[in-house]
Amino acid sequence: MMLPEMDAVLGLLEGGFGRLSVLVAGDLMLDRYILGEVDRISPEAPVPVLRHAQHSERAGGAANVAMNLAGLGCKVFLAGFWGEDKEKDELAALLSAAGIDTSCVVATSQPTTSKTRIVGRRQQLLRLDVESREAASAEEQQQLQQSAERVVAKVQAVVLSDYAKGAVSRDLCAGLIAAAHAAGIPVLADPKTRDFGKYAGATMVCPNLHELSAATGVAVDQTPALLEAGEAQRERFGLKYLAVTMSESGIRVLREGGEFHSAARAREVYDVSGAGDTVIAALAAALCGGLRVETAVELANLAAGIVVGKMGTVPIAQHELIAALTPSSGIGGGEKVLTRERVVRRVAEWRAAGETIVFTNGCFDLLHVGHVTLLEECHRFGTKLVLGLNSDASVSRLKGLARPVVGQRERARVMAALAAVDAVVIFEEDTPLELIRAVRPDVLVKGGDYSVAAVVGHEEVMAAGGRVEIVPTVDGFSTTNLVTRLVNAERGDES
Repeated sequence: MMLPEMDAVLGLLEGGFGRLSVLVAGDLMLDRYILGEVDRISPEAPVPVLRHAQHSERAGGAANVAMNLAGLGCKVFLAGFWGEDKEKDELAALLSAAGIDTSCVVATSQPTTSKTRIVGRRQQLLRLDVESREAASAEEQQQLQQSAERVVAKVQAVVLSDYAKGAVSRDLCAGLIAAAHAAGIPVLADPKTRDFGKYAGATMVCPNLHELSAATGVAVDQTPALLEAGEAQRERFGLKYLAVTMSESGIRVLREGGEFHSAARAREVYDVSGAGDTVIAALAAALCGGLRVETAVELANLAAGIVVGKMGTVPIAQHELIAALTPSSGIGGGEKVLTRERVVRRVAEWRAAGETIVFTNGCFDLLHVGHVTLLEECHRFGTKLVLGLNSDASVSRLKGLARPVVGQRERARVMAALAAVDAVVIFEEDTPLELIRAVRPDVLVKGGDYSVAAVVGHEEVMAAGGRVEIVPTVDGFSTTNLVTRLVNAERGDES
């Protein structure tokens, strides 16, 4: 699919997000899943009996927002409360493995909030919540606020992940919004309260329809009136944007000067748990990455569409978005021409998504049917084709000073426009050996009458478990023949 600012989006996904830091302040949770099969009813009571097969632990609430941001590549600081218990240890281990900074998390005497879901044959049978209804002490709340406000100077965006468990107080909101304004960075809030005044001055508040209904008193099925009431809330509390998630209807953004709508991506929905966390994480990352709000919302919509196809609170990953954004037939040619650094990152994300990487190379000076045949054959050997293109200087050394006929930038753009090609990278060397070592393709393809042993890079590819394929050339077609015919035609020599 195509997004606005596609090249900027891919640049952020392929390393750009790694230069950005985000503070997530909110209610931390541990999500547990107990999975099994149900094939009988208990004789003791009319309840299903679950034969336990497996269990897993995942970050939930604000911790899941942090995991989504880390999955996009951002540096993340997390602020909130947790207890001194086994659940805290399990949650801390998950966050540490994702590289999330938890130095702003305050330990309290209350238990770590946890949710245990018992699932049989993809159907949630029961949810057991462990949490305290007692507020943290004034000293603990002050410690949280001070530590979170100190981090604002280190980040490019702040997210308030409010699950109404007590961490996101009015004072915390006011302090972090004021600090963010002073730093000139956006603040995004995911609300679980009827009073949006708590987030007054935020850049964006992201309720779903039910949350907006609770805040406005307008029935959830009265969409036009509900959105109108939402716009009144946006104006009243000085919010730049109100991004309303509308389930299968997508995301509607209310702002000064009019609203806009991003349609949901059609996907099979397995579990909507955590989709809102993914949305606000993608929005925050995109906005602090400098993308327009329209692009940020489209990216968030795409990310949410991916995670609802999974069971439970599973964060988005870079490779999933890159794979969704770079199908052979969908990505524009301009976004396929990459530097060596970016092609290595894109290949890594493709490989993580299960793609098979094919590599071929050449001068491709004056495209002809032999080139097209080679590229079509290349794509039969895998799912993503990386094309190494000789630079102008390299072509001149190999073919003579009269070549290339077409410059490297134009050749790259022409090759990138072909549906069979997924990425084009220009190399300066006489051979593509260093590029092959960097890309590490699963399949190396060479066009012509070669033996495998004569193909540059064959040793490296085969040593890594890949293979080499030879594609015969199409007789009578070459750039040299085309140039000769053009010269003869200019001279009037029909022979």
